[in-house]
Amino acid sequence: MRIKYYFFLITLLLGTVITFTACDDDDKLPHPNNGNDRENAVNENRNPTLNADWLRLEFPKVKNDGNSIVLIYTVPNFGVNFCVEWDCAKRAQRWSCYQMYDGNSGSSWKRNYWESTEWGGDPFQPDPNLRSDVRTELSDYYKSGYTRGHIVPSADRLNSKEANEQTYYLTNIQPQSWNFNGGIWLDMENRMRDWNKSSFRKTLYVCKGGTIDSDKQIIEKTSSGLIVPKYFFMAVLCHQPDNSYKAMAFWVEHTTQNKAGDNLANYIINIHHLEQKTGIDFFCNLPDKIEEEVENQNVEDIKRDWGFK
Repeated sequence: MRIKYYFFLITLLLGTVITFTACDDDDKLPHPNNGNDRENAVNENRNPTLNADWLRLEFPKVKNDGNSIVLIYTVPNFGVNFCVEWDCAKRAQRWSCYQMYDGNSGSSWKRNYWESTEWGGDPFQPDPNLRSDVRTELSDYYKSGYTRGHIVPSADRLNSKEANEQTYYLTNIQPQSWNFNGGIWLDMENRMRDWNKSSFRKTLYVCKGGTIDSDKQIIEKTSSGLIVPKYFFMAVLCHQPDNSYKAMAFWVEHTTQNKAGDNLANYIINIHHLEQKTGIDFFCNLPDKIEEEVENQNVEDIKRDWGFK
């Protein structure tokens, strides 16, 4: 099975970006400026405007270094499903980003449905949109000692078979130890789903990934060339029912120890601190004034605002 995409290629001075996009995207981004104050609308560090999807609020600053491409996956009924920045030279992703809101949070598909399809219960697959020399393959994970860890969780994309299938593309996967993937990483994903309700948010804008840019932030390269991140992160921006914004981040070391059940409050940092750790400029498409406010909030205030004791 293949998903149909509208395809176009943009060549930039700093690199090449491949974009998959659709004609209809029923998620209309709220304007982050809630008043008429022009100061609130100033944005000096947003992404280039060559592609409108790059201006979505979940997007961090695109690295665009000549090796990276941006993949935007779409499905017919929901428009943009999620997006990935993929480093072709390293054959690894820097991040996946996506939105969670009422319209795309329905459940018409279940993971066990794959057992009765042509995939026979295992829908993991190499990304068919990439050449074999720049993508990861199923064989890369075989006997690697690591599980195939989702970045955009399968459980966050149950609104259609197509949307769920795309989460199994290996471009949305990072190698993770068994205890990490099924332990604290799962705990963090479940906490994210707790926030995905209309009483808490209009939209959650999420960016997640594992560190691959520095040798100090990787554990190893496997014999097949997989980069194993030493740290994983989640950055979350919440557009609240009262039209205000708040943001928080999880930062966690990737270990083989079972940390399931840990107090997640111990892994909270603010977005500015996460940017220092990763070198990634998160939520760059927010107006500068709002970005500054939400990214520098005191951690104790973050814990209170996001329901941690």
